[in-house]
Amino acid sequence: MRASGGVRPSPPADLSPDEVEVLAWFARGFTTERIARTLGVSERTVRRRLRAAADALGSHTTVEAVVCAVRRGLI
Repeated sequence: MRASGGVRPSPPADLSPDEVEVLAWFARGFTTERIARTLGVSERTVRRRLRAAADALGSHTTVEAVVCAVRRGLI
């Protein structure tokens, strides 16, 4: 929510399968380190995918992105 009390419009969620995957792992409580180990990628890649997902969902934080993705049925 904005300081004015309004709700931001929901941008279209154009997430890649990799972005959805890391959001789903993050939503389950996995750390970026553990997600990276599980997927066989670097932590930097995980952080980049989480940030890209948050941007695509119009979120300011990864947690907000997870909430958005759950509400939209993406994860």
